[in-house]
Amino acid sequence: MREGTSLTGERCRTLYLRQLDSRLLDIAARWLRERDEGFYTIGSAGHEGNAAVAAALRPDDPALLHYRSGAFYLTRSEQAGRLPEQGLRDVLMGLSAAAEEPIAGGRHKVFGHPELAVIPQTSTIASHLPRAVGVAFAIERARALGTTVRWPGDAIAVCSFGDASLNHASALSGLNTASYATYQGQRMPILFVCEDNGIGISVKTPKGWVEAAARRPGIEYFPADGCDLASAYDTALRAVEHVRAHRSPAFLHLSTVRLMGHAGSDVESAYRTQRELRADLARDPLLHTARLLIEAGLITPGELLRRYELAREHVLRIALETTRLPRLTSARAVMEPIAPRDADLIAKISPVAAQGAVRERAFAGALPEAEKPLTLSQAINRTLADALAVYPEMMVFGEDVAKKGGVYGVTRGLQKRFGPARVFDTHLDEQAILGLALGAGVSRLLPVPEIQYLAYLHNAIDQIRGEAATLSFFSQGAYPNPMVVRIAGYAYQKGFGGHFHNDNAIAALRDIPGLVIASPSRPDDAAAMLRTCLAAARAQGSVCVFLEPIALYHTRDLFETGDGGWLAPYAPPARWTETHVPIGAARSYGDGRDLTIVTFGNGVRMSLRAAVRLTQEGHSCRVLDLRWLAPLPVDDLLRAAELTGKVLIADETRRSGGVSEGVMAELLDAGFGGQVARVTSADSFVPLGGAADRVLLSEDEIEQAARKLLA
Repeated sequence: MREGTSLTGERCRTLYLRQLDSRLLDIAARWLRERDEGFYTIGSAGHEGNAAVAAALRPDDPALLHYRSGAFYLTRSEQAGRLPEQGLRDVLMGLSAAAEEPIAGGRHKVFGHPELAVIPQTSTIASHLPRAVGVAFAIERARALGTTVRWPGDAIAVCSFGDASLNHASALSGLNTASYATYQGQRMPILFVCEDNGIGISVKTPKGWVEAAARRPGIEYFPADGCDLASAYDTALRAVEHVRAHRSPAFLHLSTVRLMGHAGSDVESAYRTQRELRADLARDPLLHTARLLIEAGLITPGELLRRYELAREHVLRIALETTRLPRLTSARAVMEPIAPRDADLIAKISPVAAQGAVRERAFAGALPEAEKPLTLSQAINRTLADALAVYPEMMVFGEDVAKKGGVYGVTRGLQKRFGPARVFDTHLDEQAILGLALGAGVSRLLPVPEIQYLAYLHNAIDQIRGEAATLSFFSQGAYPNPMVVRIAGYAYQKGFGGHFHNDNAIAALRDIPGLVIASPSRPDDAAAMLRTCLAAARAQGSVCVFLEPIALYHTRDLFETGDGGWLAPYAPPARWTETHVPIGAARSYGDGRDLTIVTFGNGVRMSLRAAVRLTQEGHSCRVLDLRWLAPLPVDDLLRAAELTGKVLIADETRRSGGVSEGVMAELLDAGFGGQVARVTSADSFVPLGGAADRVLLSEDEIEQAARKLLA
């Protein structure tokens, strides 16, 4: 072996055989593609150097891998004491969509295993980097919380990605968050591994760009030749030791090659010269490792070729076996992991409160049930405090939530009572905020992140859509991702010069499978529904969005006449069972038989005011507050609709893609034969000042539509 390498002959032989198997995965993938449709190379060829990274890590270090990580997965599988062919079989079952595949169960070809600390990733554009940073954060934060996570206390997180993916906004968010935290002296044990093959499909990466992008404050940079396993292992070992010892980030830059195209349909010769292709072939890490073994006298060329052919036949035989395994055969089977929800379990957990003495200390002796009736904002604040008192693993965080207590004071006083480890400010990056929550949740903490405004969610929504909501689906529930995302939303608030920073569009949330969307309008509902969301997240890993109507935060009256109709007392824990609000349960006001007004959020108050005037004129109306926008309370909706035969949907979101479309579809699908009408906000962005009144749903529009339907 060369001078300066720490790679022993035995380790070199072991690593080589792992690389041999990983390279043969590509052969198997091509073979499968020829005998069945839908298969393409999983991308190990040229990236075998990530096996050296796995060898430098421990098998209980959480790993978030990109799609070219076959060699890493096979190495990790053997590190855990499994037979070599077990990891190989896992991957081949993923390629053949076998229902017995251990992570996604035939739902996707991903690298993952709950016993190998490999968290499955389905994205090819680095959207997992914010979550990886969140995992590293959770490892360290658990110590401050006095609780445990699913990883050892001295573990480090590792995530891999390609050079083209490094340019993605989510990758930059992850790197920036790690750098930002380290710059402030926070511990962040994460290893970023960029496998740089110099090209993204057909677009070349500028020379030197990866190094320039990687060098950030607080992140140690380690370059290595990923085609030389001995060198790659030595450098990976130094990078891992740095992260583990200093609890600070490192960037391992592996220079690699890409052999064959990006995917089965990609013809490299269309955009790469023959000279470039030959140069990459000359750097083939598999051949380089073969030369290493031969030069070290560990094997002869003839024996090497013999082993290659034996391994090839072995892989193809296993591949053939996996194509004969059962596959998912029904929509129900496919969808089973999306949203497992045990209503009885949630109802049992939701009313749990801290012990009396603990609760007394949390509220400094001034229990909320002894206060005067509360506003919506106050009710959310007290409920968060009650939850922090009973769940030691819970954290509340986001921009401005700590010392300031949020833009609208909703989290005021929580940091002072529960400390900066549990209630803390983040930098202004919604992807980072949700990434911290993703990493904390999958690590078995209970994150409650806040997004300041609904309008701010859209630049980070893939963290919910592509990461949070899919994780249970692609891991068959092995990696639940509990979180309750609080979002100040809708478009009727008058502060900051009008409807600033706000939005009334939630279509991008409503079409995410399994996502729970709560939309309370009253203080008592807000308290009960928030407890339900926290229980669903904690007990079953639910991903919940808690939409808080800004305009109702501090509202006190139904009418502006001092009637006190929008305040509510805080229920004591003894009454939490009877006040529990199940997911998908609506709230009905009145017992009218002439008209049902179906609404939510700000629409509840507007609809109730309209209903009061109509009732005074002799019309018998009821108002149904949906409360849950996903899943919709279909049973309660149909019951209220049948009682009157006439339904008016008052929807403050947009006409196209708004909630009313879903409500009408449910009524139609159920065969409702009565009359249905709707009033909505316009298909417009929300302007400032009085101009907003021209496009947002108004109380007068609700009343006029109701009169028309009654007539």
